[in-house]
Amino acid sequence: MLDRKAFMGYFSAMGMAGTLFPGVLWARMQEAREVTKEILADAEKVAGLEFSDEEREMMLRGLNSNLEAYAAIREVPIPNSVVPAVIFEPSLPWHEVPTLETPLRMTREQVERPRDLEQVAFWPVTKLSALIRTGQVTSVELTEMYLGRLREHGPRLEAVITLTDDLAMRQARRADADFRAGRYRGPLHGIPWGAKDLLAARSYKTTWGAEPYVDQVLEEDATVVRRLEDAGAVLVAKLTLGALAMGDYWFGGRTRNPWDLEQGSSGSSAGSAAATTAGLVGFAIGSETLGSIVSPSTRTGASGLRPTFGRVSRAGAMALSWTMDKLGPLCRSAEDCALVLDAIHGRDGVDPTARTVPFNWDAEQDLSDLRIGYFKSAFEEERDNKAFDDATVDVFRRLGVDLIPVELPDSYPLGALRVILSAEASAAFDELTRSGRDELLTRQTAGSWPNSFRTARMIPAVEYLQANRVRTMVMGAMDAAMEGIDVFLTPSYGGGPNNGVLLMTNLTGHPAVVVPNGFTEGGTPVSTSFIGKLWGDAEALRVAKAFQDATDFNRRTPPLFAV
Repeated sequence: MLDRKAFMGYFSAMGMAGTLFPGVLWARMQEAREVTKEILADAEKVAGLEFSDEEREMMLRGLNSNLEAYAAIREVPIPNSVVPAVIFEPSLPWHEVPTLETPLRMTREQVERPRDLEQVAFWPVTKLSALIRTGQVTSVELTEMYLGRLREHGPRLEAVITLTDDLAMRQARRADADFRAGRYRGPLHGIPWGAKDLLAARSYKTTWGAEPYVDQVLEEDATVVRRLEDAGAVLVAKLTLGALAMGDYWFGGRTRNPWDLEQGSSGSSAGSAAATTAGLVGFAIGSETLGSIVSPSTRTGASGLRPTFGRVSRAGAMALSWTMDKLGPLCRSAEDCALVLDAIHGRDGVDPTARTVPFNWDAEQDLSDLRIGYFKSAFEEERDNKAFDDATVDVFRRLGVDLIPVELPDSYPLGALRVILSAEASAAFDELTRSGRDELLTRQTAGSWPNSFRTARMIPAVEYLQANRVRTMVMGAMDAAMEGIDVFLTPSYGGGPNNGVLLMTNLTGHPAVVVPNGFTEGGTPVSTSFIGKLWGDAEALRVAKAFQDATDFNRRTPPLFAV
C-alpha cells in the first residue's frame, strides 16, 4: 500500500508535471471570444433544448463566465494517469461483498517434457506450470522458446510492438535461481507472458498503439506488471492494441486472426488474444471497456476474463473510461484465467477503485453447489451461430445441470448510455483533440476516435450525469434479475440491439468469461459467455472450466502456427 507521498510520486512517474501552472484569465488572451444570444440559440439544438429570448439574455453572463473557467482549467496539465474525484462503485448499498478467503485449489497436471520443447507452445499454464514445478523445464528454456516464436510469427500476425528480450531473460534467470533456492512463487513462476501495450513497463515504450505516443516511456511499472513479476512471471513482449483501445488497427498495421490472416483479430486487446492463441506467449493481459476482451477472444478462440469492475488495479494502464475500464487475462483456458487473476487482483493504494475481495478458486468445486442460469430470450433469438449456442446448452444438460431461465431488463435505453464512455474518453484525450494531434491517428473515419472525441465535446454535463443515474437503475434491475443465480450462460453478443448483455454487464461491472464453443465452416472460432454475479469471478470461471473439460474447442490450435 502506498502512502500519500508515494501516491503522488506515482502520478509524477506516469507523466504528471511537477508544477501546476496557474490559469490565465480569458481576458488576457489575444483573441477574445464571447457567447451571444444567436450562438446560444444554435447551441440549444445540440442539447435538444429550447429557451426563450429573455431566458437566453439572462444566461449569457454565466455562460461567458464558464468560458473563463474552462480556459483556466485547460491551463492545468492533466496527465492521462490522473483519475477524476468521482468514483464508480459496482456494488449497490445492499450488496454483501464476500469476505471468506480459502486456499487456491488448481488442477494438478501430470506432464512429461516432449523431445521438441516447442511442442508445449500451445499448452495451458496449468501444464506449463507443472513442467516448471517438477524441474523438467527451466524458465530460461521456455522464455527462449517463446521469444523465438515471437520473432518468427509476430510480424505475420502484426501482434508485437516491442520485444522485451533483456528484461525477459533477467526475469527468467531470476525465476530459475529462485526455484533452485527453494523459492517457488506459485503457478505463474517462470511463465512467459505478454502485455497489451497500454500497460506501463519501466524503461520500455508504452505506445497505446497510437502514432502520437510511439516514443512515450513511462518510468514506472503498472501495478499488474509489478504483481506478475512478483508472482515469478516473465514479460516477453508488449503486444498490439487498436489505437487508443479501439479495434485492431494500430500505428504499425492491423493485427491478424491466427485462424485466418485475411481477417483482423478484432480488438482492442488484439495482440493479447492473437499472440496467446498462436502460441507466442503463455498468457497475456488485455483490457475491456466495451468488448475489448470479449471481442478478440471470440475472433481468435482465446479464453478471456473480464473481471468484476474494481478487482484489478488499473494503475499504470492507459485510461479511456474511468467508470468502465477493466484489466483481465487472455489465456488458453478458463482455469489459466483464474490463476492469473489470483496473482493480480486486489487494492494497491493507487487506483481508488481497486478493492481487495477474496478470490477463491477451486478447480474441483462441484457444479451442484452453483445455481446456473441461461439467458433464455437471447438463446431463442434468430441469429448467426445459434446452433453453437444451442449445443452449449446441451453440454450442460448432459452434465446434469438444470439450467434456470433468466431474463435481463429490457426497458432501459442501453444504447443511449454509451454517452458515458464517449464523454469520459473525450476527457481522457482532451489535450490530444485541442492540440490537433488527433490528426496523427491512422484511422480518421466517422466512427474512429478523432471524430468521437470531437463529437463528445458536445455532450452536456447534465446528460452525462443523467445517463449515470439511469445506469444506477440498470444496476438495480440487473441485481434483481440475477437474484438466486450465481452464473448464467449467454450468447456473447445476445440480448437484442446494441449487443445488450455485453453493454449492460460492462455498465454494471459484472464479470464475464468468454470461451470458444465451436468453429464455423470457414474454420474460425465462435464463442459463448458466462456472466457471474458481482465478485463472482471464480464461479463464472468454474462453470466455464466445466464446459471446457467437456469439450475440446479451447485445445484446438491454428494450423498456420502449428509446430
